[in-house]
Amino acid sequence: MRNTLETRLGLFVALALITAFIILEMVGGTRFFKRGYRVSALFNSVQELTVGSPVKMAGVPIGRVENVGFKDSKVEVAMKIDRGYVVKTDSKASIRFTGLMGQNFVAIDFGSENAPRVEDGQTIASVEQPDFNALMARLDEAATGIQNITKTFTGDKLDNLIGPLMNFIKDNREPLTATIANFKSVSDQIAQGKGTVGKLIHDDALYTAALTTVSNVTQTVTQTGDEARQTLADARKIVARVNAGEGTVGRLLADDALYREATNSMTNLREILQKVNNGQGTAAKIINDPALYKNANMTLQKVDKATESLEDQGVLSVVGIAVGRLF
Repeated sequence: MRNTLETRLGLFVALALITAFIILEMVGGTRFFKRGYRVSALFNSVQELTVGSPVKMAGVPIGRVENVGFKDSKVEVAMKIDRGYVVKTDSKASIRFTGLMGQNFVAIDFGSENAPRVEDGQTIASVEQPDFNALMARLDEAATGIQNITKTFTGDKLDNLIGPLMNFIKDNREPLTATIANFKSVSDQIAQGKGTVGKLIHDDALYTAALTTVSNVTQTVTQTGDEARQTLADARKIVARVNAGEGTVGRLLADDALYREATNSMTNLREILQKVNNGQGTAAKIINDPALYKNANMTLQKVDKATESLEDQGVLSVVGIAVGRLF
């Protein structure tokens, strides 16, 4: 092979192409040559996410971040999803990091099974993750607070807190000892089943009585429920018989003969009342003719006078008149 300028130039270009291919493979640049579709998501903060960061689903790389820019007071992250991976319309994207010093990446969940897949250029929902810097700041504040608390407990202050307590114990050693002894005695009696509390703990009579009471209540409720169900069943039978027209009540409700008779009676009564109001018939004359009232009044006056005359003549005169009339 000739060592000419063309040969050296060709070898240089070949080595440059091989080196560029290796670099692209290391940084994932070969994904630009793969076919796929684009999906975007909006975030309040991308947390140091850069172009070329991986896009993962369940930890599996499925694409790369193509662009990071602003849109409608938010940060739009444009991603290219490799062909063969499906992102659903209800999938959600979130920005995560691989470790404390790791690279940020976009994580996309599976979404629901029945949801359709996204189309090229469609936007999916996003989930904001806590800012790592904010978390570290809060941890720093908490550590500072704990440090300040520990600084307050110096030797002098501990003595000031514990000293009065120790003095109180020393001054009241005998009452405290007696109190502890009493507590021990009471606990021993309870452990031996003595006293009311001990019997309640060790004797199962209370449990048996409570169980019996609950059983009786349960039985009573069951019997009451059975009686109620039987009463309801009887009521249903009675209603069924009434609906079928059986019995006196059933005939009164189902048979329309009573209704016709009542209607006819009301019609006849109305006709009679109309005749009475019109002055037709004996009853109408008795009610509406004032001559009957006058005659009755005159008759009562005559009877009253005859009674008075009888009282004046005496009993024998009345008998004599009656005998004379007869003979």
